[in-house]
Amino acid sequence: MSDTERINVRLPESFLDRIDFLVEMDDFSSRSEAIRIAVRDMLYYRVDLVAEKVEKMAEQEQKMARAKAIREEYLQK
Repeated sequence: MSDTERINVRLPESFLDRIDFLVEMDDFSSRSEAIRIAVRDMLYYRVDLVAEKVEKMAEQEQKMARAKAIREEYLQK
């Protein structure tokens, strides 16, 4: 991977035990690869989740604006 940067991360020993198990069982070639893939998968999931929340918030804002307009129109009568 050419565009990578090294960071330090503290993880509970139980996480490292599980990562090591996956590496030993040939699921990943190294701890780094396992952590990279876990972070990638989490980011894909979270970006989709946040995008959905933002869309729902925008929909709710539009509904509230319509409700306010209806209320104002009703109160003017």
